[in-house]
Amino acid sequence: MPGTKQLFVLRHAKSSWDDPGLDDHERPLAPRGRRAVKMLAEHFRANGIEPELILCSSARRTRETLEGIGLSGETLIEDDLYAASPGRVLERLHEIADEVESAMVVGHNPAMQVLVLRLATGMTPEVDGTQLSELKRKLPTGALATLTFEGEWSELSPGGARLEAFVRPKQLAAH
Repeated sequence: MPGTKQLFVLRHAKSSWDDPGLDDHERPLAPRGRRAVKMLAEHFRANGIEPELILCSSARRTRETLEGIGLSGETLIEDDLYAASPGRVLERLHEIADEVESAMVVGHNPAMQVLVLRLATGMTPEVDGTQLSELKRKLPTGALATLTFEGEWSELSPGGARLEAFVRPKQLAAH
């Protein structure tokens, strides 16, 4: 019998635009992004967030975000996630083995924001209307959305998940 699955959707932290000649794929984190990653790492530790499987775009800024958080789950760096549409990301999530109970995707906007908004219909009491409005307006760099759903990964579909939490680096800095 399928159980509850957790999906963490993380947009990479703030990247640097200091070198305008640098290929977009190779842009590193900005100092603000590195500070956000430290706060995210603490948030992950404090809340016991340890996804079993991590799918990460091959872009430098996503890899640096993930490395800075320091998770120990199986990590797959995937070129296809770099410029993936929300639909392609969902197709990739469908390929996750059913025994995996928690997974995280680390990627880019607009795909990450649209994916979360498409998947999430309901929200838990921990997610208030202000947070949902913010998410609809913007998924800031370094933001983490936590979704849950019942069933197998291959069954994950639009409207099939609940938004459990939405955390932005600005919130973490305030604590």
